[in-house]
Amino acid sequence: MNQRFSPPRLRHERGHDDELLRSAEETGEETLRRLKTSPSGLAVRAAALRLRRVGLNRIARERRPSLMRELAGRAKNPLNALLLSLAVVSYALGDLRASVVIAAMVVLSVGLAFFQEHRSNEAAARLQAMVRTHASVRRPGAHTPDGFVEEPIERLAPGDIVRLSAGDMIPADLRLLEAKDLFVNQSALTGESMPVEKFAHAEPASDPFAARNIALMGANVVSGYATGVVVETGRRTALGALADKMAGARVETSFDKGVTRFTLLMIGFMAVMAPAVFIINGVTKGDWLQALLFAVSVAVGLTPEMLPMIVTVNLAKGAIAIARKKVIVKRLNAIQNFGAMDVLCTDKTGTLTQDRIILKRHLDIFGEDSDRVLEFAFLNSHFQSGLKNLLDRAVLEHHELASALRPDHAFEKIDEIPFDFERRRLSVVVRRDDGPHLLICKGAVEELFAISSRYETATDCGALDPSHLEAAQRETEELNADGFRVVAVAYKELPQEQASFSVADESALTLLGYIAFLDPPKESAAPAIAALEKSGVAVKILTGDNEIVTRKICKDVGLSVGRVALGSEIERMSDEELSALADEASVFAKLSPPQKARVIDALHRKGHVVGYLGDGINDGPALKAADVGISVDTAVDIAKESADIILLEKSLAVLGDGVLEGRKVFANITKYIKMGASSNFGNMFSVLGASMFLPFLPMTPIQVLTNNLLYDFSQTTIPTDNVDKEYLEKPRRWDIDNIAKFVTVVGPISSIFDYATFALMIYAFGAWTDPSLFQSGWFVESLLTQTLIIHVIRTARVPFIQSRASNALMLTTLVVCLFGAALPFSPIAGVFGFTPLPPLYWPAIFSFLLAYCVLAHLVKSWFVKRWGM
Repeated sequence: MNQRFSPPRLRHERGHDDELLRSAEETGEETLRRLKTSPSGLAVRAAALRLRRVGLNRIARERRPSLMRELAGRAKNPLNALLLSLAVVSYALGDLRASVVIAAMVVLSVGLAFFQEHRSNEAAARLQAMVRTHASVRRPGAHTPDGFVEEPIERLAPGDIVRLSAGDMIPADLRLLEAKDLFVNQSALTGESMPVEKFAHAEPASDPFAARNIALMGANVVSGYATGVVVETGRRTALGALADKMAGARVETSFDKGVTRFTLLMIGFMAVMAPAVFIINGVTKGDWLQALLFAVSVAVGLTPEMLPMIVTVNLAKGAIAIARKKVIVKRLNAIQNFGAMDVLCTDKTGTLTQDRIILKRHLDIFGEDSDRVLEFAFLNSHFQSGLKNLLDRAVLEHHELASALRPDHAFEKIDEIPFDFERRRLSVVVRRDDGPHLLICKGAVEELFAISSRYETATDCGALDPSHLEAAQRETEELNADGFRVVAVAYKELPQEQASFSVADESALTLLGYIAFLDPPKESAAPAIAALEKSGVAVKILTGDNEIVTRKICKDVGLSVGRVALGSEIERMSDEELSALADEASVFAKLSPPQKARVIDALHRKGHVVGYLGDGINDGPALKAADVGISVDTAVDIAKESADIILLEKSLAVLGDGVLEGRKVFANITKYIKMGASSNFGNMFSVLGASMFLPFLPMTPIQVLTNNLLYDFSQTTIPTDNVDKEYLEKPRRWDIDNIAKFVTVVGPISSIFDYATFALMIYAFGAWTDPSLFQSGWFVESLLTQTLIIHVIRTARVPFIQSRASNALMLTTLVVCLFGAALPFSPIAGVFGFTPLPPLYWPAIFSFLLAYCVLAHLVKSWFVKRWGM
């Protein structure tokens, strides 16, 4: 097209609606003329020019954030806002050093979180480039029979002609030009659960969501096929308008809620402690300004300022670790649910089997080999325009039939009745040179037998009767028992003058026979299932295939079957009955897509965290219902769009690695939470007690802040820490009650040794009259105990002997301990108000530290035996 295309400006929603409604009222030809395109589509150069003017076909949630946006995202946190407020307060009260130290804490937390998350985003982006969703676009001069080529959807521009078929995500806002039995699921946009039928004829509409000839970006094709012209792309689409409003919004996981509860608990704790410390020190010491500065410092010390960094870095580290195994994490928080997952539901094809289907047999209804069955199956697979599944591809591998039948010359496709999951069959109507039209139907055995009235073999034909059904059932059961998937083939002659066709024509068919496929089990499936079950993840099979072949495959891979639940059985059950069955059964066969999602909801009601692995059209609802939706890069568009995790290799073994990474992430986050909370709980008793009986501040504000800064630095390497093997053996979830018990039991232990240090400094070294000496002694003891306690808390084993921390955590612990111990003797000691400690201080403190570690370990071991780690 030589006419110049002028893209509309980015409009408000009303303008967007007007553009689509105008297209709905126009005929297809009128819309093509207005968009300056044609039924043959845009040439490559014309499409590139339009793309340059309107921009890539991306919406807000897909655009990668800039460096500044990433940094702002890390900084935008209530804890950082609180700390910066306290820094401002310290500066306003004249304590510049305190404000600088508080600001340094924020910079340390934000900087490390930003660096690690940026690395994670870079790794994900490199892998994401390998997984693109494509659309079928018509290009003049394309070297394909129908002129359609595959292009990434981000390269679409207004005026492009797009083809849709079952399983496709609608890649832009389209005005339909042709449609055949097209049913579209718009639930992501409208919340309407039932698919809606779309047509191509012009008709007025008041709402683009209700327009029957408009297909909106983000919806997906359930069945049928169509072509349409792109009207709007990217942010100009209806989905783009929604995404701009909702970008970043997501449902909070139980882990998110738990971390938020813990943060609010610590802030509430601080809100009580800080005023109490201020009042006590103001009344007992008389210096209200110093009391206020000390209270601000205590507030900073009680704030879990490193928690956002610890969470982000752990998640990012987990994402990078599984990225090395070619697993793309679309949503970072999905890693948490990996660790908590205790049930993995999966289809069997490609997961338990090799996803390499071979057509092994083609039989008439009496079990004799039949070439005619294969020929009719080939014509059905060749002419269908919907998504060609693995069975179709296996049929079309018989290239010799293409030469013998010459389908594109001897036959002409007239119409198609697309596949859907209710009928479980697909029919094509073709015209022959030498006779009436043929309706060729291929689908599930029971469904085709129900709509057939006659049979035909190479030597015989006749009416079907119950004995034929019994023979067919015996034959298919024998094939299923050997691991074959069986599909029936039937046909019907129709008059040449008939112009339109529908499901009603799928009646009184002549049954030809069956084609049988073999999909061998994967050698890696059995050890992968065993490894998952050993780590506490039950594997359940949710398949649309029949019970017999599913039992055979499960047996081959060592999966215990027991009770098999069928879709027809589930349909009659109440939610309560299904919840009980979902716990009991491990295999669910002949399920429809809504039934798969319903089984997952039933498992949720039983308290399970559920993952789902799927790659087909029928897996979309289940992927959305699961806590962790997992798909593969070769999946249909709707499956990839619905998933949280994309595998570049469809393997249960990779999922096992993801589960372990999720549990490591959870373990290292909870280490920090338990350590920080118990330390703060113990400090409460120490600070309040010391404030009541001492004639001076137990530590100066700058000493409190320096202690906290050094302690924070020592914890920055927690995300690198090792996790004990036994901790990884079962699913882990957020348990606030367990954390509260741990804090209550372990927290006060540190106060025992704080008070022992107070007694040492006062009675052994005369620090009652030497505040600087007392403060130096408590500073060192407090820093050493807080820094070392992570090594006790991080493991249920004996620390340092049976379980060692990572080298990075050991190094930061050593550096901080040595630096803190040397600080009172350093040239800058005077800046912080420190004084050198007497020689006898060190053996006493080392004995305190040893006793503290032993007592904390004994109490922790008792706690683990009673309540778990």
